[in-house]
Amino acid sequence: MADKGACQHNELLLECSPWAKEAGFERLDPAKRLSATTGAGRNPLAGKKRSAKVIKKLSQETAARLSPSFPGPLLLPKDELNWDPDCLPQSFRSWLMESQRNKLRPERKTLYVAGPPIITSGVSFMNSWVQPTTVIASELNECKPPSAEASLQYLGAFYHGLPVKFFPQQLRFVPWVQSSRQTDPGNRHGYVGLACNEFCTRIRTRETPDKRFKRQLNLNDLLDAAIEMLPDDAHSIVLLTDLDMYEDEDDDFCCGRAYGGSRVCVVSSARYHPALDVDADIDHEHMWPASHCKRFTDSLCAVEELEPQDHIKSVYETLDSPLRQAVEAARGAATPSTIEAWSGLWFSRVARTLVHELGHCFGMGHCVYYACIMQGTSGIAEDVRQPPYLCPVCLEKVAHAIACELQVRDQPGKGEYIKERYKAIASFCDMWKHIGLFAGYSAWIRARLQELPV
Repeated sequence: MADKGACQHNELLLECSPWAKEAGFERLDPAKRLSATTGAGRNPLAGKKRSAKVIKKLSQETAARLSPSFPGPLLLPKDELNWDPDCLPQSFRSWLMESQRNKLRPERKTLYVAGPPIITSGVSFMNSWVQPTTVIASELNECKPPSAEASLQYLGAFYHGLPVKFFPQQLRFVPWVQSSRQTDPGNRHGYVGLACNEFCTRIRTRETPDKRFKRQLNLNDLLDAAIEMLPDDAHSIVLLTDLDMYEDEDDDFCCGRAYGGSRVCVVSSARYHPALDVDADIDHEHMWPASHCKRFTDSLCAVEELEPQDHIKSVYETLDSPLRQAVEAARGAATPSTIEAWSGLWFSRVARTLVHELGHCFGMGHCVYYACIMQGTSGIAEDVRQPPYLCPVCLEKVAHAIACELQVRDQPGKGEYIKERYKAIASFCDMWKHIGLFAGYSAWIRARLQELPV
C-alpha cells in the first residue's frame, strides 16, 4: 500500500520540461528523430507517394506512441543540456559512417573489466583517501563498495552477445620513486604508481578542492595506464577505482571518462557513495523512473521562477506503458532502509556509468534525441534522474555493431537480437529487484517487449 505522505507521481512528463525553452534547447522534430534511427538517414514513413503533410502527421503519431516508452530529455535547470543546448546530435547514419569508429571483429570483441587496484603497504596512506570525509550516518558506515563481479555481469547483459572478462592481472598502487631534486617537500604524496606486471605508470594526485575526500587521482593518467594494458583481443577495457578522480585543475571531480578512440575508460565509485547524497541534493523519491514526475520537475523549474504548465496526458499513456510500469515497480524501493539496499543503490549508479563510458568506446556520442543512458550529465543529481536504457537511436547503434557487424545477422535477425538483449538485462535486474533502478528497468523492459512485433 502506498505511503499517503509520499508523492504518487500521478502525472508523468514525457516531453522536455518548460526549462528547455529558457535554456535555448530545441528538440529535433518527430520526423528527424525517426530519420535518425535509419542507416540511410531518411524518414521510414516517407515514400509511397505520401505528401509532406501526411508524413508529418504520421511522424507525430509515431512519436506520440513512443513517448510513454521513450520520453524526451528532461532538461532541468543545471542539467548538461542547459549549459550546452546546441550539442550536436549523432544519428545512426552519422555513427555508421564514422571512419574512426572501432568496429567489433571476431579477433577483437572482448570487453575487459579491471577491478579496483589494491593498495600495497608502501602506499598504505591511500586507504584514508577511500572514505568520504563528511560525517557519515551510522547505517552507511558498513556500505559495501560496488562489486566488480556484479559490474562484469551487468556489462555482459547490457552488451549481450559479447564476451566480458576480468583483466587477468591484479593492478596495484605502489610508491612512485623519483629523485630528490624532483620531489616537492610540500607535496610528498603528489604521485603514486599504478603497477601492472613489470609496467608502472605515474599517477598524479592532488588535494580535493571541495574536501569531500582527502585526495584525488588524475583520470588522464589512469587512462594512459589502461591504454598500456589493453589486451590484444580486447575491443575495450574499463578500469574501476574506489578513489575519487579529477580531470584537470579546473574541475572538482569526475566520475567517469573514456578515450573512445583508444578503447579505454575509467569509472570511479567514490562520488556515488550514498553518504554524499545530501551534499549532491539527491531526492531519493524522484530518482529514475520517478524523475519524470511532473510535480517534481515543476518544483525544480519553480526555483528559477518558471510557472508550471498544464499537464496534457498522452492518449497513448496507459497503466501498462513502460515508463508507468517502471514507476510503479520502483516505488517500493525508492528510499533504501537496509545496508543491503544502500549498497545496491551505490552499485546501481556505478552500473549506469559503466555502460555509458563503454558506449563511447563503441563510438557513440552524447544523445540529445530522448532521455537515454548516453545523455551527457552535469552532476550526480542529474545522473540519478537519467534512465538506464538506450533510446531508439542509440539502440540501433549497439544492435548493429553486435548483431550485424559481428554476428552477421540480417535486419530480422537484428530485431531478434534486440529482444534477446532485453531479456538478458531483465534477468540481471530481477536478481537486484530490491533496488529501485533495477526493479524499474525490469518492469520497463517487460512492458517494452509487449510493444515489439512478435
